[in-house]
Amino acid sequence: MITYYKLLDMLNRQGMTREQLKNAAGLSSATMTKISKQESVTLKTIDSICRVMKCQPGDILQYNDMSYEDYATLQVERQLKNKENL
Repeated sequence: MITYYKLLDMLNRQGMTREQLKNAAGLSSATMTKISKQESVTLKTIDSICRVMKCQPGDILQYNDMSYEDYATLQVERQLKNKENL
């Protein structure tokens, strides 16, 4: 699966919020939600982000051999663990 952790890290390092990226790249809230959930987005979206961030796709994307199903299971497990720690 493709993840956007590198993009989120780049935003933090550059002091840019997700809302600022959304506005600068002309992205919808739904697209930003997909990015946050590590879901697929279009190449047009990747192109817009790279234009704003002045970077290459490899600077914001990372391939991970985990399946989407495994990722979803991991997310549920993390949420349950966080609830237990409250």
